[in-house]
Amino acid sequence: MSSSKDSCATARVSPHTLDPFQCLLADLRDTLGPTSGIDSDEVDEGKLQELMRKYTSCEADWEQFALADSASNYTRNLVDQGNGKSNILILVWNPSKGSPIHDHANAHCIMKVLKGSLKETRYKWPDHSNPGPPEVMHEQTFGQEEVTYMSDKLGLHTITNPDPNEIAVSLHLYTPPNAANFGFRIYSRQTGKATLIKQGLNYSEYGNRVKTAASL
Repeated sequence: MSSSKDSCATARVSPHTLDPFQCLLADLRDTLGPTSGIDSDEVDEGKLQELMRKYTSCEADWEQFALADSASNYTRNLVDQGNGKSNILILVWNPSKGSPIHDHANAHCIMKVLKGSLKETRYKWPDHSNPGPPEVMHEQTFGQEEVTYMSDKLGLHTITNPDPNEIAVSLHLYTPPNAANFGFRIYSRQTGKATLIKQGLNYSEYGNRVKTAASL
């Protein structure tokens, strides 16, 4: 019996046509156009989410970009920079591992689960006049094919792979790519204190390990 990965790979009409994942990247670039990000009047973030939803995950399409590191919580793998105003990454999450509490550097993130499931926990912004653990607002688990949106206007969050045995894989669109260019902040679970991470480094770019590769 063929695997689902084999089935979706053989469903392509021609080896010379773009696979659906590459078509998704092209559609996202076209939708963003020459604008400065989701806040621009020319861009509808709902349209970007809809494009993500329409794509049906096929591991054969994106597995070359999904580089993992068993010694780290997760890896950031760049797959597209579009028009220079966005970053599109595949993140590979090790079992039972997750991100620190973090912001989005005044940018916007659309996430689609490509494999497995991921739990999002959202927090209120810390009150620095009254240090303490950030207050949880909401938790939700997203399964394969599901899409969600996050920005600093909605608070802070963490993403965690709840499965104790299997990796999870997700696709992220960031616009503008502020975290990659200028850094972002992580927040203490005990005090809410912010720490600037000067640059969001990638573990790989376009399927190739980078010499300064970083994973968290």
